[in-house]
Amino acid sequence: MFDLTFLGTSASVPSTERNHPGLLVAAGGKRILVDCGEGTQRQLLRSGVGFRRLERLLLTHAHFDHVLGIPGLLSTLGLQRSADVMTIHGGPATLEVVARMLAGLWGEGRAPIPLELMPLAEGQVIDLDDFTIACFPVRHRDTDSFGFSFESAERRHLQPDRLAALGVPDGPVRKSLAKGVAAVLGDGRTIDPEDVLGPPEVRRKLVIVGDTETADGLAERVQEADVLVIEATFLERDAAIARDYGHLTAAEAAGLAAMSNVKQLVLTHISGRYPAEDILAEATKIFPMTSVAADLDHIVV
Repeated sequence: MFDLTFLGTSASVPSTERNHPGLLVAAGGKRILVDCGEGTQRQLLRSGVGFRRLERLLLTHAHFDHVLGIPGLLSTLGLQRSADVMTIHGGPATLEVVARMLAGLWGEGRAPIPLELMPLAEGQVIDLDDFTIACFPVRHRDTDSFGFSFESAERRHLQPDRLAALGVPDGPVRKSLAKGVAAVLGDGRTIDPEDVLGPPEVRRKLVIVGDTETADGLAERVQEADVLVIEATFLERDAAIARDYGHLTAAEAAGLAAMSNVKQLVLTHISGRYPAEDILAEATKIFPMTSVAADLDHIVV
């Protein structure tokens, strides 16, 4: 299960209703921030999730509307005396921008909290036990942009009724069985994991794409996603402008979801030039299971 909190849903110019981009993903006891636009730390407070256990930041690319909130967030974590290491993942050029920005404030290689900058490469997978995060390249105005695919691990849970019927006691024996390892009881009986494990949980897939100038090449990446979060900065009537600025239209995002058997499409990076209702109307004509994210929206995958 992935728990999403939308901290910022605007395009490059924020509005009174929409903050610069930021999305918090919580899963398996971990909290991961995807992009950190200006004002993200205040949005964390407004959402009620706060700053606890913020140990990993994924950056889609280095445009300022996606990264300018990093110094403020790190400064606050430093004032709170956070000892946790913040790991920032991004393309090499993206991390160069971040490193220069931080160096200008605190000096070369320095930051208010322990920091680790981890460059991304196509196909790289981050394994966090309960789920994995794969990254893939995205085309956006000559940046080294990446999208991210979160997939839950396949889990099977012990069945209490079967455990009771077989007389399996609490403790190490049950832990072994939960890991798929046969266990020997005190009376000499061997219990096979298949005797006490239920069917596998349905795996969940969440795909997040930041700014992108085209949907070409993304269908395989987003295929069968339970939820696809992707930008829809323009309407189709302004497709030529969208090309000039390296962004998608709502129709293009919906077309990608429709051809990729996505279950739910969530549009973000919304331009203030359009009412959200117009973005939604254009997309739902092509893909009915579409919503337009608003700041502080909460979705469970």
